[in-house]
Amino acid sequence: MTTLVLLPGLGGTGELFEPFVAALGPTVSVKIIRYPGNAALGYEALGRFVQAALPAGEPFVLLGESFSGPIAISLAAAGGEGLRGLILCCSFARNPRPLLSSLRAVLPLLPILPRPIGLLSPLLMGGLATNRLRQALARALRQVTPDTLKARLQAVLSVDVSAELRRVTVPILYLQASADRVVPKASLRHIRRVQPETHIVSIAAPHFLLQTRPDEAVRAVLEFMQQLAIFA
Repeated sequence: MTTLVLLPGLGGTGELFEPFVAALGPTVSVKIIRYPGNAALGYEALGRFVQAALPAGEPFVLLGESFSGPIAISLAAAGGEGLRGLILCCSFARNPRPLLSSLRAVLPLLPILPRPIGLLSPLLMGGLATNRLRQALARALRQVTPDTLKARLQAVLSVDVSAELRRVTVPILYLQASADRVVPKASLRHIRRVQPETHIVSIAAPHFLLQTRPDEAVRAVLEFMQQLAIFA
């Protein structure tokens, strides 16, 4: 069975995949790659970390959620053995908020603040937030040091893997959240310009698409994988 490899969002713990994985059930073999919560690593170092954890000697599809899109794109461009397809969920190939680029230099100097779940919840989950999802987000963020989060945010503000995206030869699916308040539609337009054959599925959801609309996301992912003819 083909493995669906899940690369998590900014928090990196992988715990927030739980609703999506539960909706998948036993249909697909799933591997969640979890990033170190106490290491201030950028995209290049995290890419090496993921590369070492990919399934060996078996087919797989790579799903990069939000922050992890550039990692998934870079690995797909390298064309590792076994890779059958690339899925980007609410993600980007280059800095999705270029007006914030000037913050790169000062991010390391910013004071350490508590995680404002009350503010993050409506931004990430919109009107579909639940107590369970809020608690899951809070648990995930508690496992990541402030310096680690700063390093990841700094990486986002610097990233541009457009050239790597151009070299990707496997089929690409983009899961778009129509009510995404974090990654703007311009990020998808850019991906489509670079890779015009990208298949897009738009779902009525906030940025946390896999968490708030898991059933719809599963349908799109399974259809994509079936079209790749990779199920036994």
